[in-house]
Amino acid sequence: MSALPAPEAASLDDMSMAMSNILPLASAEQQPYVSELLSFTLDRLHKEPELLRVDAERIRRQMQEVAVGNYRAFVAAAEALLEIREEVSSIDKHLESLIAGIPNLTSCCTEFVNSAEQILEKRKMNQTLLANHSALLDLLEIPHLMDTCVRNGNYDEALDLVALVSKLTTLHPKIPVIQALGAEVRQTTQSLLYQLLQKLRSSIQLPECLRIIGYLRRIGVFSEYEIRLQFLQCRESWFIGMLDDLDQRNPYEYLKGMIKCHRMHLFDVVNQYRATFADDTAGNEGNSDGGLLFDWAMHQIILHLKTLKVMLPKITEGGSLSNILDQCMYCAMGLGWVGLDFRGLLPPLFEEAVLSLFTKNISTAVDNFQAFLDSHRWVPLPAVGFPSSSLGEENADDTPPPSSLMEHLPLAVFTNGVSAAMNELRPCAPLSLKNVLAEELVKGLQSVSDSLLRYNTNRMLRDNESALFIKLCQAFIEIAFPHCATCFGRCYAGGSTLILDAKSSFDGIYRLVGSLQSRALTRPAQEAGNSSNIKENGNVPVKENGVAHGVETTQSSDPEQEDVNSTGPENRKPDV
Repeated sequence: MSALPAPEAASLDDMSMAMSNILPLASAEQQPYVSELLSFTLDRLHKEPELLRVDAERIRRQMQEVAVGNYRAFVAAAEALLEIREEVSSIDKHLESLIAGIPNLTSCCTEFVNSAEQILEKRKMNQTLLANHSALLDLLEIPHLMDTCVRNGNYDEALDLVALVSKLTTLHPKIPVIQALGAEVRQTTQSLLYQLLQKLRSSIQLPECLRIIGYLRRIGVFSEYEIRLQFLQCRESWFIGMLDDLDQRNPYEYLKGMIKCHRMHLFDVVNQYRATFADDTAGNEGNSDGGLLFDWAMHQIILHLKTLKVMLPKITEGGSLSNILDQCMYCAMGLGWVGLDFRGLLPPLFEEAVLSLFTKNISTAVDNFQAFLDSHRWVPLPAVGFPSSSLGEENADDTPPPSSLMEHLPLAVFTNGVSAAMNELRPCAPLSLKNVLAEELVKGLQSVSDSLLRYNTNRMLRDNESALFIKLCQAFIEIAFPHCATCFGRCYAGGSTLILDAKSSFDGIYRLVGSLQSRALTRPAQEAGNSSNIKENGNVPVKENGVAHGVETTQSSDPEQEDVNSTGPENRKPDV
């Protein structure tokens, strides 16, 4: 078949392209065959269906031959296909369960990742712990080491450990071990603080005070004002403890010990305070601590004076009072070096004690006089005199009581009581109490005078007893009263004049003595008249002062009894 001319070939090509675009079977696999059909001639196209039929028959026969020859393979393939379908359905079901389990798997994987990260972190921490094992052991031993230092008194090392732990807790606030370590160290710090305060409550010297205050400042628990307050409180506790150890059953010894403590230790405490806080109190102490030291010292002085006021009245000896006064003055003078001179506050306390002691002694003397007077038996006593040698040995300042008072026991007891009161007054006789004590002595003498007047009024005395009572009253006026004035003059210059000027207060006893003397002088004449009446009338009752008395005369056969009656007290002339 000859080739077509070029224009015809071009038109065929265009037609084939148009047909390929028009035919719907011109797929990608059929495109080459369609392109080949378009290149055939018309005759070739008419023959093409027959050729295709022949080829299809041929292929069918070949397929039959292949099927017959390979039927086993086809059966196996069919069975395999059936099994594959079953497996695919099973796989589809398992795939659905797998898809349903994927979220759980995902969460489990996430948990695993997280736990793995935690395990890795713990592993890193364990590795870090292993690498710093020795350093960590040192840190964990700090509380025990600090406790050992505190118990052994190594306070500098203990405070160094406190500073180290404080720095660590500041740098690592989120580490539990460090925070627990800080808590244990703080507990041990409290024990350290307690020991330091206990040392301030003991007997320590200035260097130890300086060290303790330095430790308290390093601890940083108290402010500067609180440190000063703690210092004074602790020293006061130690001071009070020493006073409590003194025996209060003996007021004199207790006051001696208390004064000694104030003189020595109060002076030391004030000096320790000023030396310890001298860096910021020099020249301006009142402004730096609000007058804390001054208030504390004044509190101690007030307590000292209150104790004196309570304990001084319990002292019953003037010499002891004088000794306590001397020690108080010495103590106040020593404390004056630190501005605590309280000598001006002492006189009222001791004046009150002296007045109380003197009043008590005079009252005791009066009570003893009254008791002896009430129980006195009016019998004449022999005169008693002191040897001249013993009088010569007496000190010129001494005033021995008159020996004639021994004939009158109540007056002797009273005079001894007054002498004892003067002896207790003499070592400690305040000039400001001169007039007051004179008044107390005069009151005591007036009490004796009143007792004598009451005794004369309430008692009925016989003639001989009345004579002895007159002598006792005369001895009180002429001997006991001047002797008491003289004794008071030994205690105070011009004191006897104060007592003698009160002589007018005893007019009652003077009148009593005068009346009793006049009655004693008139009695002998009355007795003589009565005796003449008896001789004339016999035993006739005689009225005296409106009272009838039976008179009996008896003849004494004993000449000694007659002599006693003739020289009895009623026949003596009273001493004026």
